[in-house]
Amino acid sequence: MDRDSIDFALQPVPLLFHRLLVPTLLGMVFNMAFILTDGIFVGHGVGPEGLAAINLVGPLMMLITGTGLMFGIGSTVVAAIHLSHNNVKAARINVTQAYIASTVISFLLCGLFILFSSPILLLLGVTPDLMPYARSYFDFFIPTCIFLMFQIVGEFVIRLDGSPKFAMYANIIPAVVNIILDYTFVIPLGWGLRGAALATDIGTSIGAFMTLYYMFFRSRTLRFYHLKHTFKSLRLLLRNVGYMVHTGASAFIGEFSIAVMMMVGNIAFGRWIGDDGIAAYSVICYLFPVVYMVCNAIAQSAQPMMSYDYGAKRPSRVRSAFLLSLFYSIAFGLVMTLVFVIFPSLVISVFLDAGSSAYSLAVEGLPLYAISLIPVAFNVAAIFYFQSVGHPSFSTLLMLLRGVIVMVPAFLLFPNLLASSLSEVIVLWMAIPVAEVVTSVVALVRFATSY
Repeated sequence: MDRDSIDFALQPVPLLFHRLLVPTLLGMVFNMAFILTDGIFVGHGVGPEGLAAINLVGPLMMLITGTGLMFGIGSTVVAAIHLSHNNVKAARINVTQAYIASTVISFLLCGLFILFSSPILLLLGVTPDLMPYARSYFDFFIPTCIFLMFQIVGEFVIRLDGSPKFAMYANIIPAVVNIILDYTFVIPLGWGLRGAALATDIGTSIGAFMTLYYMFFRSRTLRFYHLKHTFKSLRLLLRNVGYMVHTGASAFIGEFSIAVMMMVGNIAFGRWIGDDGIAAYSVICYLFPVVYMVCNAIAQSAQPMMSYDYGAKRPSRVRSAFLLSLFYSIAFGLVMTLVFVIFPSLVISVFLDAGSSAYSLAVEGLPLYAISLIPVAFNVAAIFYFQSVGHPSFSTLLMLLRGVIVMVPAFLLFPNLLASSLSEVIVLWMAIPVAEVVTSVVALVRFATSY
């Protein structure tokens, strides 16, 4: 875990990008491996009902993740600008305030979820048959959401501090622990969804303690700063937290959009197809992070560079970092599109046993869903770019377009409007691609008219 020699001011953009990309991507790949293996173990150890239940509870996890990303990105964008002006004290204050705010919010969210658990699960679309499964996962995962928050915020701060390898280890080690415990608890011990939730709890706890250990004992520049307990300090905290929230809002909206995608999709598939439809859709929701998380890792590698060079008023370096992230994201999106279109049966069989109704529905839907992958790759790169160069409002608009403004009407209205010419199944699977394509068009128009 040796420290990395990252110099945002002097090193060439391609060298910096690849030095940040490799550890960030490796960490994300292991995290992605955990998500996929979780689906595999639950799909074969519990069955389609288990996959459907996790997918129904999933929006709550997305809200927690989104809050962590909001403070992680918001604080590091602000801190990077301060560092580019050699204002180390202000950068440390911002990072400390981000940890304080995310801690308070995680406790509030956890308390609300536990206090109103029954109405929340019903709102998420949990059916009576799936309620015991959903409750089993919910009761064991939600109380530990603060650890997930610490892990996410810490990884962003550690990367900006010039130690992407340690951030990678803080992703890889928890993911490996998750995978081992997930298998042990779900398959041999037969603990079902309770075991899957406990494995996640233990893994994220390890990641959280690793990031805190770094902040206290290994940080190079960004470390916790002792804040004064005065009214002026409180006002400064609220002001800076507000700016972080504004800057990182598009990241929260991104996770919120995934939560909406999962929740509204679950409701639509449940209404038109039933529990088998929810189970089939849950497989797609397990596969979606494969593309989204890798594209996020690529964009996260460019984000501290773009923010730093934007603060230092070096637009050519900002542009170079963005184009690199865009190239890698679209290339990966293209590869995954081909895999999902050519091998849908093979991909779905990893999660569900062939012959079930859920399996057939998922095999039919995967190639249709794959249409969205290249637009997803472009949208993620564009959102991080606008977020890093002082246009968080437009980033938020793009997130809302792809996750709420277009997608919700598509899921809810398409079956009624188009069912006469197309089957409900095809129409439902097309909702996500339509939302992503519309968002890409809006982003392209902004690029064409502004640059």
